[in-house]
Amino acid sequence: MEISALLTSAGINISICIVLLSLYSILRKQPANYCVYFGRRLVSGSARRYDPFWYERFVPSPSWLVKAWETSEDELLASAGLDAVVFIRMVIFSIRIFFITAVFCIAFVLPVNYYGQPKVHKEIHLESSEVFTIENLQAGSKWLWVHCLALYIITSAACLLLYFDYRTIAKMRLGYITGSASKPSQFTVLIRAIPWSPDQSYSDTLTKYFTNYYSSSYISHQMVYDNGIIQRLLRDAERMCQSIKHVAPEINCKPILTPCTFCGVPTATNSFHKLSNEGDSVKGMELGELTMTTPEQERPAAFVFFKTRYDALVVSEVLQSSNPMLWVTDLAPEPHDVYWRNLNIPYRQLWMRRIATLVGAVAFMFVFLIPVTFIQGLTQLRLLSHAFPFLRGILKEKFINQVITGYLPSVILILFFYAVPPLMMYFSTLEGSIARSIRKKSACIKVLYFTIWNVFFVNILSGSIIRQLNVFSSVRDIPAQLARAVPTQAGFFTTYCFTSGWASLACEIVQPMALIWNLVAKAVSKNKDESYETLRFPYHTEIPRLLLFGLLGFTNSVIAPLILPFLLIYFFLAYLIYKNQILNVYITKYESGGQYWPIFHNTTIFSLILTQIIALGFFGLKLSTVASGFTIPLILLTLLFSEYCRHRFAPIFHKHPAQVLIDMDRADEMAGKMEDLHKKLHNVYSQIPLHSPKSSSKGECSTPFAGQELPDPEKLKPEEGDAIAKELWGYQGNENGQEHEDKSCPSASTPEHRTPTMIELHKRS
Repeated sequence: MEISALLTSAGINISICIVLLSLYSILRKQPANYCVYFGRRLVSGSARRYDPFWYERFVPSPSWLVKAWETSEDELLASAGLDAVVFIRMVIFSIRIFFITAVFCIAFVLPVNYYGQPKVHKEIHLESSEVFTIENLQAGSKWLWVHCLALYIITSAACLLLYFDYRTIAKMRLGYITGSASKPSQFTVLIRAIPWSPDQSYSDTLTKYFTNYYSSSYISHQMVYDNGIIQRLLRDAERMCQSIKHVAPEINCKPILTPCTFCGVPTATNSFHKLSNEGDSVKGMELGELTMTTPEQERPAAFVFFKTRYDALVVSEVLQSSNPMLWVTDLAPEPHDVYWRNLNIPYRQLWMRRIATLVGAVAFMFVFLIPVTFIQGLTQLRLLSHAFPFLRGILKEKFINQVITGYLPSVILILFFYAVPPLMMYFSTLEGSIARSIRKKSACIKVLYFTIWNVFFVNILSGSIIRQLNVFSSVRDIPAQLARAVPTQAGFFTTYCFTSGWASLACEIVQPMALIWNLVAKAVSKNKDESYETLRFPYHTEIPRLLLFGLLGFTNSVIAPLILPFLLIYFFLAYLIYKNQILNVYITKYESGGQYWPIFHNTTIFSLILTQIIALGFFGLKLSTVASGFTIPLILLTLLFSEYCRHRFAPIFHKHPAQVLIDMDRADEMAGKMEDLHKKLHNVYSQIPLHSPKSSSKGECSTPFAGQELPDPEKLKPEEGDAIAKELWGYQGNENGQEHEDKSCPSASTPEHRTPTMIELHKRS
């Protein structure tokens, strides 16, 4: 690929980013888009909107960048949870390591590659991208020691940064466990595969078993019921509850005749009235009365509660029966993290489901070879014009040539990749995950494997499908094959960084789908209220993308270092944009407790070893025995470092330390908190709420800024240039000048204006 085609792709994507970022800076100031760009603050219930009209609303401003930059890690941890902090630390690690890599490789490796052969060079924009790769070096060149030294510096810096980050996040993980002293999941064990008995129900069988073997620690249990119809009714009620306008008693709602959007017939709106108490609405009827408690509806699964955390830990780790397929125990997830639908799956089916999903994922990976092979044909215009002679006239145009080779392939590949995350999430659901966080983590791993295989390996080994299957016929040829293939795709990887990196970040912050849905919903319903559903951060798509760019950066660092400055720009943008989205858009209803970091650590180690293997192949092709001899010990040292971290830190992310849990139990017993904790265990895992407790605006999800007092918008005058006044919008007052809070978000309305039934339904949402 020529540098001119690379610059054309860069110019197109830079223009897209500037336009989208400027558009976001304007759209976020419009009151109509508040529910799109500030969903987290609406859920917190403490944000008001200020709706003045001044010209700065239509002028781009960098205030959101400043706020994202100034937010500390402690504030992020308090507002968004540990998973968000771990993700931002992944971005920070990438910035640090690739800054070190870019400085050394651009200063030393790139000049060595460029002047590797004695020849007359063209102007930079007319050169081929292969001139800047290690392919330009002569065989037996004495300058290969620079590449070997760069390899040692990159590996040493990466391992050092990984060690300190792993140690810090492991401490955060322990703090996450000890800081959640009141979580019911620490006292609860999920038991599945309860043996069936014709003489008694599953509940009686479970009671008999635990009173016989765990009588000193067993408290009670909550069965899982097959109440799919009730669950569907509850989901429908949740949607209706979110769409209904919560009207405060002091605001008069008068029926208004509004023409229907479709038929034009006048229809009455706001023709309902708010009931003052629960007795007027449901006559004292509780939702718990709808619970199906008949033995026929019981499933062979239950949540079992124990007196101490240590008792629950022991039960979850010990094999309960001589038949491992019966009485299967695991520590229970948090109540709002439970994936109730999968608890109805018989445990004996899980291993078959995992095999079926694995086969389906592998089959889809091979089917995806077809579009990837077609895309690679676009980067080879000679083969394309030979296969399609009628295109020769069009391909002679210089600009068309540059767009097809430098921009179009990566765009097409990204469009095909939009189908991957939903399909992998579906596969993870079929596996039978008991928790939503486990399901998202499983989908993250599947998307990661799929992305690395199709974007990296399939692209560098492009050609016919048969060639891609037979290219690794000999294990000895793997380093040499990779060494020959990587430089040829350096240009494609750089353009992929532009389109999938820069442009995707710009689309992420603009939220085009949510914005279009918001506009369409208002146009169809002709309602000015922002009824919306809050979003969760898509870790299963963003972590694989981050790791893929890390893989591309490591593998191209000593071979084709021209990609490094563009990757560094991507990581800087990712730091600011993802931070802004976590603080303002995405809410944290459940989290894994930092369990994404081992995935990041292991993939980074894999990227380092793959880089070393590719470099070893190049040193062999260039007949440099000294550089090859120094590379082999580096691979062994990297593997030893990985093994040390696996034994030192990884177990903390998979198991709960007994010492920590025993100390927590003793502290609660001395403080007299155990009885209160035991009383709260009975109904927290009910599939249908059994009572109507007092609810707060937080509900069961993490709601940042809930305890943070925001400035009064009336005291913030926009004309004075105050950035906070421009962010904290407020509803325009009614005719008397009174303000009221956002009534489209259930969490934002005050608890006293909602019935207990609505509170229960909202807690489940």
